[in-house]
Amino acid sequence: MAGNSYGTLFRLTTFGESHGEALGGIIDGCPAGMTIDLAAIQLEMQRRKPGQSTIVTQRKEEDEVQFLSGIFEGKTTGTPIGFIIPNTNQKSDDYSHIKDSYRPSHADYVYEKKYGIRDYRGGGRSSARETACRVVAGAIAKQVLCHIKINAFVSSVGDIFIDKPYQDLDFNLIESNAVRCPDLATAEKMENYIKEIRKEGDTVGGTITCVIQNVPIGLGEPVFDKLHAELGKAMLSINAVKGFEFGSGFCGAKMKGSEHNDLYNEDGSTRTNLSGGIQGGISNGMDIYFRVAFKPVATLIQKQEVLTNQSTIVEQQGKGRHDPCVVPRAVPIVEAMAALVLADFYLLNKTYL
Repeated sequence: MAGNSYGTLFRLTTFGESHGEALGGIIDGCPAGMTIDLAAIQLEMQRRKPGQSTIVTQRKEEDEVQFLSGIFEGKTTGTPIGFIIPNTNQKSDDYSHIKDSYRPSHADYVYEKKYGIRDYRGGGRSSARETACRVVAGAIAKQVLCHIKINAFVSSVGDIFIDKPYQDLDFNLIESNAVRCPDLATAEKMENYIKEIRKEGDTVGGTITCVIQNVPIGLGEPVFDKLHAELGKAMLSINAVKGFEFGSGFCGAKMKGSEHNDLYNEDGSTRTNLSGGIQGGISNGMDIYFRVAFKPVATLIQKQEVLTNQSTIVEQQGKGRHDPCVVPRAVPIVEAMAALVLADFYLLNKTYL
């Protein structure tokens, strides 16, 4: 299976399945001599882990990271950083009923057709549990980028949206509620709606907005390796993501050029930021902001028609522990992938100096 690595200079390779012994990864290219804040890494893992509130999956995993190499006496050595995250609360029997069937909108069918075999326990390698490895690497990437601020938050659940621009939000409130929405009145509506959806045995999608501040001018490469192209690829690699837009996004398609152009100030900053902090694929020093759309979780705790490996259609009810809405737990994943992209370009930019 290819496609298990991301990055050029700062590179992450992950391994493991949802119900295997452990997940893990190898981080190549981390600069030597960095003091690593292990507590900060574990805090990021706590933000992603299951069972953290009543509106997420109740699988109980502590997600404690064990580093195997690349860190000595609290500092990076410049060699590959190896780590594992043990799986301690697998309930593989929850998935025995789908051994011979393919759940709608899951990767079950295409995995089996592509590889001739699949791990049906929680989706195996296609499970969103793999993203725990990305959060570890992203936490280290954030420490490489200590001067850059990355804040993601839930901006919508279903048809409930924050109706304020990000500049009017207090990012310190993101972690004050289970939904990770910095507008508290909207957060309460979102949480109540997710609870209603859960009682119905159904699921709902949403969006996450990410704002990146203090980005230096010059990150990104012309033509195929544009900064926004890599951010888009990184976000679209996250499970359940169905859309990505940065800056004015699709709204920009409705505007005139005279409305959309970001006019300059004398210091090189711009009076507006419809470009989303990126021009010509290169960061311009303004805030980078983008939005990521997540579909509803495909596993429903209600009956649905499924396809069997005998080419028949049968009725089946989902079992196990699943998120009714993935976006609250996906916030640190979006931040982690943004950090991986920026760390890679940041190190690449240093090679030009």
